[in-house]
Amino acid sequence: MTEYKGIKGGKVQNFDTDPDNPYVGQVWYNQTLGDLRVRATTLTSAWATGGNINTGRFNLAGAGSNNSSGIIMGGNTGSPPAVGNTESYDGTSWTEVNDMTTVRKNLSGAGTQTSALAFGGEAEPSPTVTGKTESWNGTSWTEVADLNSSRMLLAGCGTDNTSALAFGGDNPGGGGSSGEYFNATESWNGTSWTEIGDLNTARRQIAGAGIQTAALVFGGENASLSQRSDTEIWNGTSWAEVNNLNTAKNSMAGAGTNTSALGFGGSVPPFTTQTESWNGSQWTEVSDMNIAKDTLAGFGTSISALAAGGQPTSAIAAEEWNANFGYGVWVTGGDLNTARSSIGNAGVQTAALAFGGSTGSQTGATESYNGTAWAELNDLNTARSQGAGSGTSTSALFSGGNTFPGPLVANNESWDGTSWTEVADINTARRLFAGAGTDNTASIVFGGGPPNTGATESWNGTSWTEVNDLNTARRSLAGAGTETAGLGFGGVLPPGSDSTNTESWNGTSWTEVNDLNNARNYLAAAGTNTAALGFGGNTTVSVANTESWNGTNWTNENDLNTARGNISGCGTQPAGLAFGGLEPAQSSATEEWIGDGIITETVT
Repeated sequence: MTEYKGIKGGKVQNFDTDPDNPYVGQVWYNQTLGDLRVRATTLTSAWATGGNINTGRFNLAGAGSNNSSGIIMGGNTGSPPAVGNTESYDGTSWTEVNDMTTVRKNLSGAGTQTSALAFGGEAEPSPTVTGKTESWNGTSWTEVADLNSSRMLLAGCGTDNTSALAFGGDNPGGGGSSGEYFNATESWNGTSWTEIGDLNTARRQIAGAGIQTAALVFGGENASLSQRSDTEIWNGTSWAEVNNLNTAKNSMAGAGTNTSALGFGGSVPPFTTQTESWNGSQWTEVSDMNIAKDTLAGFGTSISALAAGGQPTSAIAAEEWNANFGYGVWVTGGDLNTARSSIGNAGVQTAALAFGGSTGSQTGATESYNGTAWAELNDLNTARSQGAGSGTSTSALFSGGNTFPGPLVANNESWDGTSWTEVADINTARRLFAGAGTDNTASIVFGGGPPNTGATESWNGTSWTEVNDLNTARRSLAGAGTETAGLGFGGVLPPGSDSTNTESWNGTSWTEVNDLNNARNYLAAAGTNTAALGFGGNTTVSVANTESWNGTNWTNENDLNTARGNISGCGTQPAGLAFGGLEPAQSSATEEWIGDGIITETVT
């Protein structure tokens, strides 16, 4: 049996507590817990939504080096049937650039965003099968020497516009190496095409990956119109049959090399989301695409690929493949000493402050968190819940709130790391509102009720000033960021519907930006107005949903372990903290968000 010492070069060490900076894979014995512990990482591979292409189409081609650098060209929009449109992708959006010289569909492509080749296909009027080849220099297309065999529904690969490979395909009017289907392979040297070794199995609607001297072909359809799972590998001279795809399909797309490739989409039939990964020896099924489609374009590598267009319905959607990245997870932290909901919050994951809230009655309890456990500190002067908190664990502010069965209050208290001091009140007494700020001298509060308000006030360390309102008045929303760069999202709209609205604050006014994916109220937040986290909340029930904000869009992340409404939180997008809430009973649970997925676990 292999021993840990033989792998890592040392024995398992004993520590009183977990070490400060363990490396991924390190194992140790925690003498206090009496547990064997390991530093682990959560790795996954998945498709994410990319920017939509400008012209929806199928039977198009692509070329590019990764999922943030490539082009697509040609294809079929349905009406008119074929186009010469070319679009360039920067990882966020597509830009229309100069069209191809010859409009066509069912073509193939190779190369990069700035040095590509487009060849073969079906021109107008259909079916006009062509061998035309065009070279792309990053700005425009130039016609160069034709393929020796005119064909469509072929595949290709290559490094740039001087080095490419074309193989397989079909020419209904001109015949092929096996009836109407080609097994012919041609090599491009920057000037002309040369016929070289044939595929072992003639087919069309195939996918390819690799370079001129080391390629891979897979899938397709044979002359009897049967989907194929055949895979062949090219060594620069000849093709050799290797292990098949797990699922036979045609009209799929490919990316990568002949030792590390990705095949995605296609028709089984029907349209499929299937993705398979090639390691040089065999195919493995991995995470599916979000949208089932065939006749799409693909480019990139096995760890950073892009899928664009396709059918049904001349798709505009693009998807980005990212492999072997750590994904965020929530892990259990130390419980609050006092279980409660609607708590004020400030600080970061390893230095947090929780104050006020409701235990069933109002409390002024204040606790600090050090990344492991909560400690009780001096109470608020006025016990209350549903107020707005902001700042750090040593310099915080708590404004307004609910003193039920007493009235709403405008009280404002400042925390100096030891005790709370009453300072100037907010202008509008309210509850169920949000706050954002750097410390007890700089903050904003916004929203709340009743009735619903969009009122926003700014604090300068001495007094509050009314500034521009939220665009959408609401209560029970979440807030993140600072007094000059804030974010407000979610909440309740009149007469009681949950909101997805998100607004960004620039120090002067609020701007509506892209909505949350999941409408909810009484949620919590962490982070800034360009990198935030929203978690938990209420709909008709408590929810565990977590979403991350990148300054433009919200993305669904892994859920909280415990669904909670009236939850509180603080921290940053990669290192958030969630505490308290209703489960529906008052909760003391604390969870830590590990955005990079590097976690410490007990070995069981």
